[in-house]
Amino acid sequence: MADTLYGYYRSSAAYRVRIALNLKGLSVTHVPLHLRQGAQHGPAYRAINPAGLVPWFVADGGPALGQSLAIIEYLEEAHPAPPLLPAGLAARAYAREIAHTIACDIHPLGNLRVLEKLSADYGETAQGRAAWNRHWMAAGLRAIEARLARTAGHFAIGDAPGLADLCIVPQLYNARRFGLDLSPYPRLAAVDAAARALPAFIAAAPENQPDHEEG
Repeated sequence: MADTLYGYYRSSAAYRVRIALNLKGLSVTHVPLHLRQGAQHGPAYRAINPAGLVPWFVADGGPALGQSLAIIEYLEEAHPAPPLLPAGLAARAYAREIAHTIACDIHPLGNLRVLEKLSADYGETAQGRAAWNRHWMAAGLRAIEARLARTAGHFAIGDAPGLADLCIVPQLYNARRFGLDLSPYPRLAAVDAAARALPAFIAAAPENQPDHEEG
C-alpha cells in the first residue's frame, strides 16, 4: 500500500506536501476533497480528521498526521535523502524561519475559513477579502525578501531546493491569485521561478492535479 494524502488542488498547505513528496521521490495515493463545496466538513472526513482541514497524511504502516510542516518534518526524518533541510545549523534555522513565516504568519490569515468568516460575520465583500489577503501576504513577504538577501543562491537557501522553497512557491501562487504586485520582491520571484521549473514542483502544481477541473 502507498501513503495517502487528503488534499485540495488549490490548498497551499497540501501543495507544500505534494512538493515535498515529489522531491523525496515518494509515491502517494491522492484523495481530493473539494473545500469550496464543504467536503472537509462532512462526517466521513471528520471521522478521519477531526480538525476538518487539509492536508491529512496517512503513512503506510505509520502515523496519520495533519499540519503541513509536521507532515514534511516526518517525511524528512523517515526518508532523509535527499534532504529538505540544508547543511549547517544557521542555514537550517533560516529555512525553518521562512517556512514558519509563511505557514504560521501569512497563511492562517488568508485561509478559506477565515475569509468566509469575514463575509459571514462582518459582511466583507469578495474585493475586501482579497484586499485583506494582499495586506497580510505583503507583510510576510517583505520579511522573507529581506532574509533572502542573506541566504539566497539559485534557491532560497543556497543552490538546492528544500523546505523554504516548497513553502514559497505555493504562497506566491496564492499571491498571484489574489492580485498581489510581486515587483517589490525580486529575490522571491527569482527563487519561485527557479523552483517552478523543476519536475517535482511542476508535478505538484495545482493545474496538474486531477481535481483541478472541479474549480
